[in-house]
Amino acid sequence: MELLTVLLQQPAGGGSWTFWIMMIAIFVIMYFFMIRPQNKKQKEIQNFRKNLETGQKVVTAGGIYGKIKSIDDTTVVLEIADNVKITIDKNSIFAAAPDQTGTAR
Repeated sequence: MELLTVLLQQPAGGGSWTFWIMMIAIFVIMYFFMIRPQNKKQKEIQNFRKNLETGQKVVTAGGIYGKIKSIDDTTVVLEIADNVKITIDKNSIFAAAPDQTGTAR
């Protein structure tokens, strides 16, 4: 009876392999659904920031819409209204502003 109790308490031999297979599968799923799209989006934003041009309408990460007046290595002068210019960090430019023709101001 004691031998039977000892044999029933030992874990199955194949249990460790299934654990590692499940862990690898979870990592692969996380990579394809979370990490890879995030890296792709960051590369698109970096390429956008490299190709900035004067006169381009952009949106900052803080939600400020403006037109680029000049570009330096790390800063951008942005005109947000007539004769109102601000200097911002180049990394805070997030995206191109949508064309807002026909909107009232």
